Amino acid sequence: MYIVTAKEMYDIDHYTMQEIGMDGKLLMENAGRAICERIEASLNKGNRITVLAGSGNNGGDGFVIARTLMNSRYEVHVVQVVSDEKITGDALYHKHLFLKCGGSLQTVTHEKDVNDMIVRSDIVVDAMIGIGIKGELRAPLNRIVSVLNHSNAYTVSVDIPSGLPADEEGGVPSAFTAVQADYTFVVGAPKMSAFLESTAPFYGEWERISIGFPEAAFQKYTNRIVWGQEETSQTMPDRKSYDHKGDHGRGLVIGGSTFMPGALAMTVKAALRAGSGLMTAATSKQVIQMIASENIESTYVALAESNGHLTNDTPVAVDGYDAIALGIGMGRNKETSSLVHHTLHQAECPVVIDADGLYHTKLDLSILRAGSHPVIITPHPGEMAMLLDISVHELLSKPFQYASDFARVHNVYVVLKGKHTIISAPDGKQSVNTSGNPGLAKGGSGDVLTGIILAQIMQKQGIFQALCNACFIHGKSADLLVEDTHSYHDLMASDVIDGISNVYRRFSTLRD
Repeated sequence: MYIVTAKEMYDIDHYTMQEIGMDGKLLMENAGRAICERIEASLNKGNRITVLAGSGNNGGDGFVIARTLMNSRYEVHVVQVVSDEKITGDALYHKHLFLKCGGSLQTVTHEKDVNDMIVRSDIVVDAMIGIGIKGELRAPLNRIVSVLNHSNAYTVSVDIPSGLPADEEGGVPSAFTAVQADYTFVVGAPKMSAFLESTAPFYGEWERISIGFPEAAFQKYTNRIVWGQEETSQTMPDRKSYDHKGDHGRGLVIGGSTFMPGALAMTVKAALRAGSGLMTAATSKQVIQMIASENIESTYVALAESNGHLTNDTPVAVDGYDAIALGIGMGRNKETSSLVHHTLHQAECPVVIDADGLYHTKLDLSILRAGSHPVIITPHPGEMAMLLDISVHELLSKPFQYASDFARVHNVYVVLKGKHTIISAPDGKQSVNTSGNPGLAKGGSGDVLTGIILAQIMQKQGIFQALCNACFIHGKSADLLVEDTHSYHDLMASDVIDGISNVYRRFSTLRD
C-alpha cells in the first residue's frame, strides 16, 4: 500500500486516465460501488441514510453511493452542499444518473437547512470536500461540519474527512472545521494526514478502497509505502538447514552506565531473541557485573569509566563485527562523547545510534558521514527535534519532510519513532509501520527496538527492508501480547522481548 500527497494523487489519477485510458466516470463508479459494498455489510433496511455531496470527485463518489444504495431499496436522502454551477464534469454526469434513476436531492445554503436531516439520520456519508482543500473551511460548510460533529449519526467519510488537509502543509484543523469521521474509506491510497498525530484521529477507523489505479502509476509518482504484516511475511529472511551462528551476524552493543544498566541488557537480549548469531556488550566492569547473570548468552568487553560513565581511555575495538548499536543507557557525560565519535570513525559496518548516542552525535553532526558504512538513527520526537533545533510541535507538523530531509542531507537512515513510526532512507524512500499499541509507551521500549534492529540488519536483506521488518516485529510482539495475556497498562519492555518468539511463530504458520 502506498502513501500519497494530494499532488501525487492527482498525478496518479491523470496518468490512469490519460496514459492508461480509463474513463474518469468509471473510476468514480468503481469508488462509489466499492464503498457501498462495504457500507451495506453493516446496514439494515430501516436505516435512514443521508449523503452530503459536494463538488469534484468527492461529490461524484457521493452521487454514485446514493444511487447504488437507492437501487438496493435503502432510504437515501442527498443533500447538495454547493451550488449547481459547481457540479461539473464526471460529478455532474453521476448527479444526472442519480436523478434519472428516480433520486431527488435538496440543495442547502445554510446549516439550518441540513440540521434536521442530519439529526434524523442513522448514517451520514460525508462526500463534501476531497483532497484539494486549502486553509480553513468557509461558511456554510464549516457550520454544516459543526452540526454533523455534534450529531449522533454514524459518519462515514469518502476518501478523507471533509475539511482535513491531505498533506503536511495543510495545517491543523480546529475541532469543528473538519469532519470527525467514525470510518473513512480511503480511495486509491492513504494520504499523509492519515499518519500525522494532529490529523489521524479525524479519520476514525479507515480502510483502503482499490478502484483500478495501476501499480505503475503509484511506482511512478510516490516512494512512500505502508509496511504491515503482509510485507514483513513476504520479506523476512528464512533460516537454512545448514546455517551456523556466523551466518546471522556478530553484533556489538556499546553503552550502559552505572545509573542505567537495564537499557543495555534489554538491547542485548532483544538482539539475541530477534535472531543475532553472536552478541557482545561493551560497557564498564560494574555494569557487566550487574547484567551478566541476565544475559548469559552474550560475551562482554570491559571499557574504562569515570564516575559511572564510559570514557574513551580504553577505546573498544570495533573491527570484526557485522553491526554495532551505540548509545543505549550511556548517559550524557561530556567525557563519553569521544567514545561515540571514535566508534563512528573506526566502524566498518552498519551503526545504529540511539538514545544518549544521539545527544553526543548532536555535538558534531558531520560525524554521521565520517565513514562509508551505513548509519541508522532511531530518535523519538523529542530527540529528533533536538537534532534539528526545532520544537516537537514543529517536527510533528511535518514529520515526513523533516525525517526525509535529515536522511538525505546526512546520508543516514532515520527511524522516527511514534504511533506511526516513519522509516526514511537517504535515497528518499519512506515507510510507515502499522503495528504497535499504547502499551509500548513505557521506558525501555526503544532499547528493545534497537536490539531488534541490530539483529535484522545483520540478516540477508537490505538496510531499509531490515528496518521496516524490525519495527513491525517490535510492534507486533506488543499487539499479540495484548491480545493474549497483557493489557496496555501492564505491558513492559521485557515482555516485548519475550513476545518476539510469538511473532516469528506467526510468520512460520502463515508461510506454511
